Amino acid sequence: MQAPRHDTYDVIIIGGAIMGSSTAWFLTETPDFDGRVLVVERDMTYAACSTAHTNSCMRQQFSETLNVQISQFAADFVTNLRDRIGDDRVPDQTIQSYGYLYLADTEGFAATLRENQKVQLAAGAETELLTADEIAARYPFYNVDDIVLGSINRKDEGYWDGGTVFDWWRRSARDRGVEYIQNEVVAITRTGGRIDSVTLASGEVVSCGQVVNASGPRGARTAAMAGVDLPVEPRKRFTWIFSAEKPLDQDLPLTIDPSGVHFRQDGPTTYLAGCPADPDPAVEPDDFAMDHARWQDHVWPIIATRIPQFEAIRVVTEWAGHYAFNTFDQNAIMGPHPEVENFIFLNGFSGHGLQQSPAMGRGTAEWLTFGAYRSLDLTPFNYDRITRNAPIIEKAVI
Repeated sequence: MQAPRHDTYDVIIIGGAIMGSSTAWFLTETPDFDGRVLVVERDMTYAACSTAHTNSCMRQQFSETLNVQISQFAADFVTNLRDRIGDDRVPDQTIQSYGYLYLADTEGFAATLRENQKVQLAAGAETELLTADEIAARYPFYNVDDIVLGSINRKDEGYWDGGTVFDWWRRSARDRGVEYIQNEVVAITRTGGRIDSVTLASGEVVSCGQVVNASGPRGARTAAMAGVDLPVEPRKRFTWIFSAEKPLDQDLPLTIDPSGVHFRQDGPTTYLAGCPADPDPAVEPDDFAMDHARWQDHVWPIIATRIPQFEAIRVVTEWAGHYAFNTFDQNAIMGPHPEVENFIFLNGFSGHGLQQSPAMGRGTAEWLTFGAYRSLDLTPFNYDRITRNAPIIEKAVI
């Protein structure tokens, strides 16, 4: 455990993975903010955090305009990372834009893809709708006998190196004066509508001006310390990297099968597949046990049916990670608690967190500095929608 250098901070960020580090870095980018920032991270190896288990994908294909805009900012930020960070040591970054291919096997889902495309095109995305014959002509390896329609976007949609962005946010924030410590917040002291201090596992009581809950799948536990409810829980998600006896002769888009299984190109000769557990309950945040039958009985048969060339494939590696799953509407929960004005949420991204981290970190830094969003208006994601029972209906959740 590391002790903090001071006994009071303007901002304490609980959780130093990609959301906490994005917020910390953007605070250093905000000329109007000159406060002292402490990031409390329970494990500085980050070995068990969601950021370390991500599939690191980015897409523009959402049904809500704001979600499209959030990913558009991420694409711009990532592809201009060196200039954004302002450090010549930052490596060049690209997005491997093989696209997401949504496959609809019903007229109802096809209608949803058509509606979503209108939103995406209006926001500047380049989403195409493809008939089954058009999919087969462009990607002849698919079995599309049951497919009614497909949707794909090849602009700023695919794989990106989230680990490098995370590393440089953290490194740059520390260089600019943000203090990171390996410790754990075990209690939060609240007087009426304000948080006064946090207590660390090492015993220190640290006063604060504002607190950011960026603790990923543990977000509800952090919120409970402040006496507030947060509808976020850890949900297990499985990932497999596999090779094929007969590799494809072109890149495999991130394919969202109607079954819910998704798979994509991962390297020159390897592929990635993912799916949720079934059933899909909340789990303990330190439960990373694999369900090996899930691959054999569910995922592999679906992949081999959709791509007959993948009948002979072999798992190279596998892991389980966690979604910070928002049970209310599976969208981000941000901004202050209505009754605790200096307790700021950055939670519940439900699998969208990595690609949303640039916009959400920037927005949270703006809120901490100005009490309002100055770039994208992210107020629809604020916590008060939960108290108003006004969910955001995002139709393109994976």
